[in-house]
Amino acid sequence: MAISDVIQRGSAYYIFDTENNQSAMLPTLIGDLLGICSDFIVLEQGGLYLTYDEKGKKIATLPVQSGDFKNAAGNSFNLFYNGLILSYNKKCQKVATRAV
Repeated sequence: MAISDVIQRGSAYYIFDTENNQSAMLPTLIGDLLGICSDFIVLEQGGLYLTYDEKGKKIATLPVQSGDFKNAAGNSFNLFYNGLILSYNKKCQKVATRAV
């Protein structure tokens, strides 16, 4: 089921699905929440971008040297690097590149 919201309460992130049911809870010490996509969230911690699914399971990691986080939408997140926008999927695989 798709993710509809992530809320931070105290030292935890609560992930909610499209039926407003809580699907997972993650401790905030795993990283800073950067963005929410339809089926994963993006966090940053210790020099890495991390992706997690709607059940709170880690999917993949990507070094922050890959670019500066720009946004997350639909089924990808975007990084800005050397005048380019790089789009990545939930497995942190580059799926598109475009000039700014």
